[in-house]
Amino acid sequence: MRVLVAEDEPALAGLIADGLRRRSLAVDVALTGDEALERLATNRYAVVVLDRDLPVVHGDEVCRRIVASGSGCRVLMLTAAAGKRDLVGGLALGADDYLAKPFDFDELVARIRALGRRPAELVSPVLRHGDLEVDVPRHQAVRGGRYLALSRKEFAVLEILLGARGGVVSAETLLESVWDENADPFTNAVRITISRLRAKLGDPPLIVTVPGVGYRV
Repeated sequence: MRVLVAEDEPALAGLIADGLRRRSLAVDVALTGDEALERLATNRYAVVVLDRDLPVVHGDEVCRRIVASGSGCRVLMLTAAAGKRDLVGGLALGADDYLAKPFDFDELVARIRALGRRPAELVSPVLRHGDLEVDVPRHQAVRGGRYLALSRKEFAVLEILLGARGGVVSAETLLESVWDENADPFTNAVRITISRLRAKLGDPPLIVTVPGVGYRV
């Protein structure tokens, strides 16, 4: 899942981004509202963690534009104000969820993952295919009773492939969803990660290459 953290406090933005990356999420950071809009115009995000008091372009306006774009990107709004009026106001702008500062980081992660699953409402946080079971919240993958020691990228790729329910996922989609904006679009990172993932999953093979199209489970 790819997430944009739009937060004007660099230290806090960095802490959130680093923490989410450790949870296998691809994260970009914007420190102002106009920077957030630039990122949104060029990248596809599942969730935006949006500080309401962004400079240059206010967070409320950023939220309005996200909603008006019809992109399907979910908005988790952060604010230092915790009153009911602020909560109602944020949701009225079209935000999907609202979290007051200071917040518990595990709660933030849980809310982001819940929002990221909303477009596919029937997708369970525990994904299964044959003897493979992937527990997304716990970051655990087991096949045939054997725990799989997957890297963050390998786990994220597997999560997306399983979530597609047999559909083909292009390398471009995987790159956009799992790697951040610093990834080279011509990199072979996806191919290498798929190769390593196949080796760890073992036999019989689960990941199929559809030539010229992408990958599927």
